[in-house]
Amino acid sequence: MTRRSQRRALSLILATSVALTQVTPAAHADPRPAQSEAQIEAWQQSTSVRLQPDGSLSDVLAISPTDVWAVGQQEIWDVWKNRGTIRHWDGGKWSEVSVRDATAAGNLRGLAAASASDVWAVGDGHDGVPFLAHGDTSGFDRLRPQAMRAGDWLGGIDAKSGKVVAVGSRERNALILTGQGNSWTAQETKEKGALYAVAGGFAVGDTGTGPLIMHSSGGTWKSMPVPSVPGGYLRDLQVDNSKRALAVGGIYRGPGEISPLALAWNGKRWRRLRLPGAEARIYGVTGDGKGRYWMTGYDPAKAAEPFMTRCEKGRCEVIRGEAKKGRSSVRLQAVTYLAGKGTVWAVGHAVDKADRYTDVVETFAPKTTTQKS
Repeated sequence: MTRRSQRRALSLILATSVALTQVTPAAHADPRPAQSEAQIEAWQQSTSVRLQPDGSLSDVLAISPTDVWAVGQQEIWDVWKNRGTIRHWDGGKWSEVSVRDATAAGNLRGLAAASASDVWAVGDGHDGVPFLAHGDTSGFDRLRPQAMRAGDWLGGIDAKSGKVVAVGSRERNALILTGQGNSWTAQETKEKGALYAVAGGFAVGDTGTGPLIMHSSGGTWKSMPVPSVPGGYLRDLQVDNSKRALAVGGIYRGPGEISPLALAWNGKRWRRLRLPGAEARIYGVTGDGKGRYWMTGYDPAKAAEPFMTRCEKGRCEVIRGEAKKGRSSVRLQAVTYLAGKGTVWAVGHAVDKADRYTDVVETFAPKTTTQKS
């Protein structure tokens, strides 16, 4: 596979091709903003977990300000060395957490945790079977549920005490894998398409022609009525409770033409939310559980600037980070909210003018937040 064709394959995995940067702070640098920094701009600073060259982060999860997880992949362009990675922030530094599996993981794209000692990761296995791993800071072990098959694909995961749900696709249909330990079941939906994210009894994706949302009720997953959005797709969701949730993605209008999409749930129906940024790509969403949401992605109109949209009470505004020297673009794939800190961390990658990838961790804070150490 040539570097160019590898690039194209990766763009499908990452939901588009992207941008890098020469990130200034070292891996031990604290992504939290300094106390003295004035609350003039919402963007705070850019750091890196220091993956190996051509690395990208796909997901991030904050259990607490001193317990943050991130997953992704390294050596993207090398088919022999490409491997997934799990990183942990302990409040002072990032460190790599081992995965005890001889075959090694490919791209890891999803994270979930039932507790600090009950963390899950999902992605691709080099053996053709989805990679499902469970562990904590001491390391992760791979699980191989018999319900999974070679050729299955998993994109998202959710974990509660005693129950784990992973979603993806099997052949042309959406797939939902449910279980724990050695007991797992797989449900293929009657709907065509794929699911990319799951949380709080909801799962989102697309049918290939429009958005797809599934809901768990009585132990069975069923599709929900959604607004008609031809070309629409959903890639992430934030569930506050059974009566409030937000699903995000985009609308494919043609080659290179994508506009953002967000659907809000009020307990009775999904409705479309108006978003700024006509050509922005939205990849991830998080929230504070009180109706405030932050969405991350990429804006081709200002490709080198970290991009985020903040929404509250149905009104949304764009937040942009600083364009760092040497970057040609930045794509933020996922975002998490740090309760008690009033900040959000977004992860992804940046691309420089030599086409090299570097992982990034961008820190944002609402303008109304008063910083505390």
